[in-house]
Amino acid sequence: MVYELVSAAAALFAVLYLYCTRTFNYWKERNVVGPKPLPLVGNIKDSFFRKKSVIMVYKDIYNQFPKEKVVGIYRMTTPCLLLRDLDIIKNIFVKDFDLFLDRGVEFSDEGLGVNLFHADGDRWRVLRNRFTPLFTSGKLKNMLRLMTQCGDKFVEYVRDITQNNMEHHINLLARRFTIASISACAFGFDVNEEMLESLQEMDKLVFTITYGTELDMMYPGILKKLNSSLFPKSVSKFFDDLTKSVIKQRGGVPTNRKDFMDLILELRQKGKIEASKRNNDEDVKVLELTDDIIAAQSFIFYSAGYETSASTLSYMLYELAQNPHIQDKLVSEINKVLDRHNGEINYECLIDMPYFSQIFDETLRKYPVADILLRNAQVDYPIPGTDVTIKKGQTVVISGWGIHHDPKYYPNPDKFDPERFSPENVKNRHSCAYLPFGAGPRNCLGMRFAKWQSQVCIVKFLSKFRVEPSKNTPVALKYDPNRLFIFPVGGIPLNVLSR
Repeated sequence: MVYELVSAAAALFAVLYLYCTRTFNYWKERNVVGPKPLPLVGNIKDSFFRKKSVIMVYKDIYNQFPKEKVVGIYRMTTPCLLLRDLDIIKNIFVKDFDLFLDRGVEFSDEGLGVNLFHADGDRWRVLRNRFTPLFTSGKLKNMLRLMTQCGDKFVEYVRDITQNNMEHHINLLARRFTIASISACAFGFDVNEEMLESLQEMDKLVFTITYGTELDMMYPGILKKLNSSLFPKSVSKFFDDLTKSVIKQRGGVPTNRKDFMDLILELRQKGKIEASKRNNDEDVKVLELTDDIIAAQSFIFYSAGYETSASTLSYMLYELAQNPHIQDKLVSEINKVLDRHNGEINYECLIDMPYFSQIFDETLRKYPVADILLRNAQVDYPIPGTDVTIKKGQTVVISGWGIHHDPKYYPNPDKFDPERFSPENVKNRHSCAYLPFGAGPRNCLGMRFAKWQSQVCIVKFLSKFRVEPSKNTPVALKYDPNRLFIFPVGGIPLNVLSR
């Protein structure tokens, strides 16, 4: 009896082992170099066991193979290809974009899955075509007033809390500003303490990773098939209720606020929205702007605009504290530009700050917080310059963090140096050596909004305060493996001093 049990256990183990390693000869058979995978978890062991962010896992793989154009990896048991060569990346993201239209992560429509970031190709084309005009400079100018008002209230709040204590977690302050700014620019309301708590609770639910991600890696497309979501139902309900409440308050029609919800309601008044034709033979893709679809866009506007901007602001202020000469130079630019524009923050004022732009770009070069760059092949695709073919349905992965810290493109990459983004240096650099917002037609639609929001906050903040390292400021940052985006464990404490 014991022998039979042991034999059965051994047989079961063997079957499980074979199942969990069934694909692991895929890249070897195709002569593609890559790290050795482990049963079940493939090459993402540290991410699976929450020891390291998957973004950092990809960066480590990128660094292991400096001479390779492409690297064969396994996300769980699924073969994928990590791209290192910038020309190949440009081909896939830009030149042959139509062959890599999807990001490869889909989930239930009812779970906010029809948002602009996750939507599949046909629906993405419709949404992108009609939402792009909402993010032009002309449209965003109307939101500058709302951002500036949030900046004024933010400065008052910081002044109050720093009277008795100068050390504060700068990430918590930055989140407070971006929550207020997104709430005003997207939904048209001022954040009170109750709403602040609700949105902070959403932060935990949205940006704490779950094993739904690994499940989708193991069985690509399973979340969509099971009508499941990456996020808890409470997140969907929150944004559904919030969106319906705002629409009801406005009677279903746009007001004079000219915020994000107004622009969507203006768009909905036109009836169904459709994509533009790429050729005469193509069928026009049509989509109705239902409350559910509007809620999905509200969700992605919040999640993309709140956390990433708050993290970028936190890293920027951390580097300014560590590099006071850079902080002083930026303050000098801010003072001069505000003097020229009579203290008013307007469009002309923002574009008149080239050194801020360099600091902003260098911050996202060193800390590409939302480094989740995936594309799914629509057809079998021979990788240019290699003997490798990506099969239809397979995913390619790009490590922006690896590229941004590659000394081949950025010498001494750990140094914070805004001069990397002087016009001369930018002109001489490959266009895909800088990817904080992706590249090609499916890049981040809100990148201009993100920059303006960050700039308004920094201008307001540095006009009244300066930052210095405190006794608790970490010299080397350690990143939280449980967060969707990259952020340090324990946050970033800094001293905030009045000027």
